[in-house]
Amino acid sequence: METRTSLTQRRKAATELDIALAAARLFSDRTSSDVTVEKIAAAAGVSLRTFYRYFPTKHDAIGPLFTVGASAWQEAVAGAAGPDVTAAVRDAIHQVLTPGTPSERERLTWTRNLIRRADGDPALQAVWRKVNAESETRLCAIIADRRPARADRLTTRLLAAAATDAIRVSLEHWAIDTRGAVDRLAGLATEAFEQLSAGIAR
Repeated sequence: METRTSLTQRRKAATELDIALAAARLFSDRTSSDVTVEKIAAAAGVSLRTFYRYFPTKHDAIGPLFTVGASAWQEAVAGAAGPDVTAAVRDAIHQVLTPGTPSERERLTWTRNLIRRADGDPALQAVWRKVNAESETRLCAIIADRRPARADRLTTRLLAAAATDAIRVSLEHWAIDTRGAVDRLAGLATEAFEQLSAGIAR
C-alpha cells in the first residue's frame, strides 16, 4: 500500500504538471506579455495561492515540461544494469526520447512548441538554460555513483556534459526542423551523444 507521503508527492507532481501544461498552451497561443499568472492559474483550475506555492513566476511554470523527461532518463541511467556507463547513458537517451504513449508524445510536442517560442523570449530561454544546467549537475552525481571510486572527476563531468548537450542540441534542432517527426528525435539525440562522447575515456 502506498504511504501517505508518496500519495501526496504524486498529487503535487500531478498539480505541477497540470499548471505547466496550462502555461504551455497559453505561451504557445499568445505573446509572452499577454500571458499572466492569473490566466495560467485559471486555465489550470487552481488558485493564485496554489500557483505561487509551486512557481515564483509565469515563466518558471513551464519548467516541469522540460524536467520531466530529464528525470526519467536520469532514473534509467541510475537503474541500468552492467558496468558500461556510456552505454547506459546512450540507451537511456534512446529509451526516454522514444515516446510510447500518447501522453509522452503530447509532452514532447509541447516541449517542441516551447523551445520554438523561447527563441524570441529571453525569459523562456533562461528557464530552458536553468533546467539543462540542473540536469547536468544531477546526471554528474548519478554517473559518479556508477563509476569506480578511483574514476577521475573530469571524465565523469565530460560524460554528463556530453549527454546533456546531446539532448539539448537535438531538441533545439528538432524543434526548428518542421519536417522532423517525433519518432526521429531518439535517433538524433543518440547519434549526437555518440559523436560528443567519442573522445571521452571509457
